Amino acid sequence: MDTKNYDELYKESIHHPVHFWNRQANHIHWYKFPHQTLVQNANGLYNWFADGELNTCYLALDDHIQKGNGNQTALIYDSPVTKTIKQYSFKDLRNSVAKLAGGLRKLGVEKGDTVVIYMPMIPQAVMAMLACARLGAVHSVVFGGFAPHELALRIDDAKPKVIISASYGIEFDKVLPYKPLLNKALEESTHQPNYCLIYQRHAFMGVGLPEMKPGLDIDFETLIFESEPVDCVPVLATDPLYILYTSGTTGKPKGIVRDNGGHAVAMKFSMDHIYNVRPGEVFWAASDVGWVVGHSYIVYGPLIHGCTTLLYEGKPIKTPDAGAFWRVIESHKVNVMFTAPTAIRAIKKEDPDGHLFKNYNTNSLRQLFLAGERCDPPTYEWIYQLIRKPVIDHWWQTESGWPMLSIMTGIDGSLPKSGSAGRPVCGYNIQILSEEGQELGAGQEGFVAIKLPLPPGTLKTLWKDDDGYKSNYLSTFDGYYISGDGGTKDEDNYFFIMGRIDDVINVSGHRLSTGEMEEIVASHPAIAECAVIGIEDELRGQRPIGLVVLKDGQNIKPQDLETTCCNLVRDKIGAIAYFKTALVVKRLPKTRSGKILRKAMRQLADGKSFVLPSTIDDPLIMDEIKEKMAEAGLLKVNAS
Repeated sequence: MDTKNYDELYKESIHHPVHFWNRQANHIHWYKFPHQTLVQNANGLYNWFADGELNTCYLALDDHIQKGNGNQTALIYDSPVTKTIKQYSFKDLRNSVAKLAGGLRKLGVEKGDTVVIYMPMIPQAVMAMLACARLGAVHSVVFGGFAPHELALRIDDAKPKVIISASYGIEFDKVLPYKPLLNKALEESTHQPNYCLIYQRHAFMGVGLPEMKPGLDIDFETLIFESEPVDCVPVLATDPLYILYTSGTTGKPKGIVRDNGGHAVAMKFSMDHIYNVRPGEVFWAASDVGWVVGHSYIVYGPLIHGCTTLLYEGKPIKTPDAGAFWRVIESHKVNVMFTAPTAIRAIKKEDPDGHLFKNYNTNSLRQLFLAGERCDPPTYEWIYQLIRKPVIDHWWQTESGWPMLSIMTGIDGSLPKSGSAGRPVCGYNIQILSEEGQELGAGQEGFVAIKLPLPPGTLKTLWKDDDGYKSNYLSTFDGYYISGDGGTKDEDNYFFIMGRIDDVINVSGHRLSTGEMEEIVASHPAIAECAVIGIEDELRGQRPIGLVVLKDGQNIKPQDLETTCCNLVRDKIGAIAYFKTALVVKRLPKTRSGKILRKAMRQLADGKSFVLPSTIDDPLIMDEIKEKMAEAGLLKVNAS
């Protein structure tokens, strides 16, 4: 841990980045320590620690064994859906990973080859990621909620030599057929892997094991049993560790490339300085390994730092109830937790008075971090009042790989501000820019951009697409990475992220943030969550409407609720907002990661065609929204 305070350390990271990150690189084990801390390649893109050599799997497992901590618990698997709890020491996990890596090598996987991983939240998914890293192979984890078409797109882009999957996953009491979905994806994809490695889960709810295809499908456990362990393969710091696909505006997913060296340095730094967790403590990121949070803070960050990490195969509610998170914290003595505001809102809706929280001892918890979407102040205040521990909302993206805005609790004693994602993290020179690219001052809303070079751990490029990386992220403002989000900052340099730039609407020539309106509407005590979207208006260009979900047991009349919400917005923003409509709906359409499909609802209202992502939680929700919009006379003639 650095002895300097936040202000000193942040200024050093911006004004002397080479010296700053060279010092941070000393905190991880290198086979060859880098001397080229920051260079630009032939395409003009920045690379960190270019001549350094290391292995990420070694840092996550072998290094701790070498230091005498092999018997410490590395991974806790907690699965309320199967009523299973299992612990793995660093030595246990290393032994399984080393044999799996040996098995993958027998299947022809070597340094630089790609492997697609399509698995539920089970320990074997973590083993698969680490085994790839051990060999210097490049893994691409595809979230299990993706349908075959989306999986096929990723297979064709990544061109894996091997695909690792499982027989099925479990969500509440429903079985998700991974292997049949993989079969359908391979029928659609042009690229075909040499082998599919399948982990056969034990029978659940009467579901049998899927049929294996001779010559293609290999049994996961058999391969491990029959394989010899292999050592870690040294790779260059700039060699890719993984590809993680994120949605693109063209419909084609963008393959974010993460390197080995910069990523490892950033993970170690963030665990220490942002999350303020110590080696040996229990860190829980309640996410999925298919998302960037799972990569960074279920697998790599905690293990590189020497923490015990928690892999939770369950939900915040209904596994079995809204006390699930509190049970996990008590059972495993969780010290620091990370989840999404959506999870907190789900708990709040089911247990608004926090009765279930009182059944558990959560004294081990020091801090709760929130990210993944903007946290509205009512949700922030509710969870803080419930747990009475620091709640830190912070902001980052798949592209960044680790936080860009936060309270760096390891070095910064500043208090969080409700509605703010915090202050810039070391290494990120974040600015609010006008449409002309001019830096804006406090209280002025604009584009959230980061001055180049980005710090270590951020996206290296797009997979086999340097030009796409430049056009998507570096072409809007010269010398800046454009985040795609809009926001403001205050006089204390706290930043307020107001959502995607296309969530800023134009009402009678005035640019207004739907995120700000959501904050105001969500402050109503009867509302569990809401979404505000801008729909086309013949007179004003656009006008906002709210879609609200009530807390359980609320008897308020929809008309009375709408009047109150409209008055709240009028009082906070003014008549200029022209907020006239608040529809009560049973639920909001979301992806499985909790992102509300605002764009699809806006297109529905505007009579434009739209495509629902394959990760939508339940497609029927859009029919419910359509019916409510039709009843309110909001649908254009062509809406479908």
